[in-house]
Amino acid sequence: MIDDVQELRDALAGGATLPASWYSDAAILRREQDAIFRRTWQYAGRLDQVAEPGDWFTTVAGTIPVVVTRDRSGTVNAFVNVCRHRGHIVATGAGHRETLQCPYHAWTYGLDGALRTAPRSEREPDFDFDAFSLLPVQVDTWGPLVFVNPDLDVPGLAEALGPLPGHVEASGVDMSRLTFRERREWEISADWKVAVENYLECYHCPVAHPGFSKVIDVDPDAYLLSSDGLVASQFGTPRPAALAGDGKAPYNPSGEITQAQYHLLWPNTTINVEAGPGNLSVDATRPNGPGRSVGATDYFFYEEVSDERAREMMDFANQVGLEDSGLVEAVQRGLDTGMVPQGRLLLSSEHLIQHFQRLVFEALAER
Repeated sequence: MIDDVQELRDALAGGATLPASWYSDAAILRREQDAIFRRTWQYAGRLDQVAEPGDWFTTVAGTIPVVVTRDRSGTVNAFVNVCRHRGHIVATGAGHRETLQCPYHAWTYGLDGALRTAPRSEREPDFDFDAFSLLPVQVDTWGPLVFVNPDLDVPGLAEALGPLPGHVEASGVDMSRLTFRERREWEISADWKVAVENYLECYHCPVAHPGFSKVIDVDPDAYLLSSDGLVASQFGTPRPAALAGDGKAPYNPSGEITQAQYHLLWPNTTINVEAGPGNLSVDATRPNGPGRSVGATDYFFYEEVSDERAREMMDFANQVGLEDSGLVEAVQRGLDTGMVPQGRLLLSSEHLIQHFQRLVFEALAER
């Protein structure tokens, strides 16, 4: 917990890490659910999943179950996916229908969230259907991506994205041309913060990612880092040998996208653009109990990108992900010993981690 707010704030400013206990403390995780995941924009799924009125899909924001719908009027909505009667999860998976019915007692909701029927409610004097609609969640889109925010009072998605759309456009990616290709789900024995922090630096790349380092120049003068508001960004240039197809790199990064980009949208959404043909992938890393995380990666490519080329790039990203899983699980085991209660960042290479950790700290300190 936060014992001395200013002391820890000053330590973080000087390059200290968050306390090791914060990565396995159930009380910290509960505070994160309230202070972070209930109040931020997070990737929910794909717009094509609600392409037509009647379409819906379920997702999770932190640990909050959410259902995204397109109602009869064509409006995309999002709601807390919990029945207002006794708290049962209403919908599971995805589908197409006019209503959503809770499988516990058959309370039935329209895709606009309104309670339509509640068996035996006619026996209750003054039962108010309007008072028991599904709880609304903010929802918005960027290209083919759907985002949700459980807090109705915070600024919209555009403000949260900040410079991110401009960065991606500058890379050469046309969001309107991206189509979904594949989803890969994963689970890791590490706190969500460990996973995000690993993502935010390439200091470990020369040692831990030999394949990545053959494709992207990871020299600190070539691999650029920046942060702006809720967005932390990394920019990498393909190596000339890889572009020439020397056969040593996992894939040939030549194509209309000439710069690799890796962005974090606070707190847990990462947007990845690889050098090569038109592509983008998005990950959401969610807590799954103390010291554990789950997530999924959705891969998008231009329609004309061949399955073979897309497979090479997805396998490349998946290999990097497997290497990272081993790293973060080892970090979690080390943190769990408590023998190193606080680490020290090298701010010339890890200042995006500092930016992230200060956002975590300030969110918890505020509450």
